Amino acid sequence: MDTIDVRILSELQKDSRLSIRELAKRINLSAPSVAERVRKLEDKGIIEGYTIKINRKKMGFPIDCFVLITTRNGEHERIRQLVADDPRVELCYRISGDACFIVKLSVETLDQIESFINKLTPYATTRTQIAFSQVRVDADVGRLMFDQN
Repeated sequence: MDTIDVRILSELQKDSRLSIRELAKRINLSAPSVAERVRKLEDKGIIEGYTIKINRKKMGFPIDCFVLITTRNGEHERIRQLVADDPRVELCYRISGDACFIVKLSVETLDQIESFINKLTPYATTRTQIAFSQVRVDADVGRLMFDQN
């Protein structure tokens, strides 16, 4: 990866719907060169896909919470399946430390959090944190690559 690839990724992070022509203008390269670079970034798996960001609060899910899950008796696979099958789960990571997993839920009511936890309690212990607000961070890949000092 070079600085041009990083600039391409930065622009696509801002707007993944950019046409190759518009992206080429912003990068100051020819459209065929940009198209080839984007294809190589896709082939290498650096670009995994193009997506949209959904505002779950505006969809009617105003409560976000994080659930720390510590499995009992090695029930990791069962927990993975329960989490993967639940439509309220926004993300899940296997983590180190006191807990085994951290899950983010977006729900309509506190009862839905309780229902999720009730599904897990035969196989795990949980600790739940309600999120009051989100701190926006600039996740620009250019900053990641070059501003690490």
